[in-house]
Amino acid sequence: MPLPARRCVWPPTTPRCIRTRPVGLIAELEGDSGHARKIAAVLQQVRPDLVLLNEFDYDQAHRAADLFQHKYLETPQPGGSEPLRYPYRYLAQVNTGVPSGLDLDNNGRIGGSGRDAGNDAWGYGLHPGQYGMLVLSKYPIDPAAVRSFRLLKWSTVPGAVNPIDPRTGRPWYAAAAWAQLRLTSKSHWDVPVQTPGGLVHFLVSHPTPPVFDGPEDRNGHRNAQEIALWRHYLDNAPDAAWLCDDASRCGGLEANARFVIAGDLNNDPIDGDGHHAAIIELMEHPRMLRHPAPTSAGGAETARAYAARGLLRKGAPEQVTGDFGPKSGAMRLDYVLPSTGLEYVGGGIFWPASTDRHAPIADGSDHHLVWAELAF
Repeated sequence: MPLPARRCVWPPTTPRCIRTRPVGLIAELEGDSGHARKIAAVLQQVRPDLVLLNEFDYDQAHRAADLFQHKYLETPQPGGSEPLRYPYRYLAQVNTGVPSGLDLDNNGRIGGSGRDAGNDAWGYGLHPGQYGMLVLSKYPIDPAAVRSFRLLKWSTVPGAVNPIDPRTGRPWYAAAAWAQLRLTSKSHWDVPVQTPGGLVHFLVSHPTPPVFDGPEDRNGHRNAQEIALWRHYLDNAPDAAWLCDDASRCGGLEANARFVIAGDLNNDPIDGDGHHAAIIELMEHPRMLRHPAPTSAGGAETARAYAARGLLRKGAPEQVTGDFGPKSGAMRLDYVLPSTGLEYVGGGIFWPASTDRHAPIADGSDHHLVWAELAF
């Protein structure tokens, strides 16, 4: 039976949409959010069975998730289609905006206000829960079986290296901070979904962007290690005693398990500031299904427009997944990566050409929904 495993990024990450208050997303959704309507319309058009929404602020009462589902997804939207209902979902705490009590940006202070506070959080954020994740599913999720690696220490990962500050020649993070620093900037979740064709592990994350740092490249190193965590999880090495989730269950993913990795991984295989080897090595892991890269007409149109203005990229223009403005251009940062044991039926990126009738709903985010239809 076909299993469409699709994802989208929510909400837009352009500065005008960053919410600096804990209830900012709730307040926006309680009103009439044009961005939410467009994102809901895209989902109503594509109608995925399983979807990850990145940058969906977490609140303990799950009020934002309730609002988005009931007020937007379950209501026909302009440019959308029939109401879309998801009886199952998963959301939980993330590291973003949670104070670490450490000086992680080496400015001589712990915390503060604005960006200073965000830089010293376990993951950059201006309040706890900012830039969270939400998984929606038409099929049952067993919350007790979900594995979260939010608390995993970066220094415990094999091969982990404390970034070196080239100005001093010393490690960027002080020894006490390095010993405590969490690897995942939001979280890494293994969400088991019981589909009609069998159990599928939905492996979701949102690594930190490899920018907004200095010559020490601490965010570039962290992004690469966050991506590499999934490789370790798939390796399931017998000596991986360090690979323990937040419930102290240790070890990787069973060798015969089927999975889909999804998320805004913030790393283009060719262009941009990321450590490209990290995403390439993940895509080429032996447990990954080889399949065509998703494409879109709108992405190709946008990338070629940037090229005409002098912002040249080496990657295939039709494979870009987002438009990140005149300084960065268009890149491929968003992924749906199925495992062997699944059949790739088709896929794409919801980014219609500017002349397409669906173009008006495609700009609800600077990232675009990437989807794959899979069969057992």
